[in-house]
Amino acid sequence: MLEANVVAKRLVKLRANSSRDCVARAVGISYSALSMYETGARVPRDDIKVALAKYYNTTVQEIFFDA
Repeated sequence: MLEANVVAKRLVKLRANSSRDCVARAVGISYSALSMYETGARVPRDDIKVALAKYYNTTVQEIFFDA
């Protein structure tokens, strides 16, 4: 698993021009949870990692591990 701030930067980059609220709703999490993931304050559970990867059309490996 990568350092939390590296994952956080990847998540922010993937979100690009979408709002946190839009992404959070699509993935089924709260705005505050996504915010914590994007700041490195918290690491998502495995099911949320999968949902984020699907939303961003990438893999869990590319977001959360050394790709």
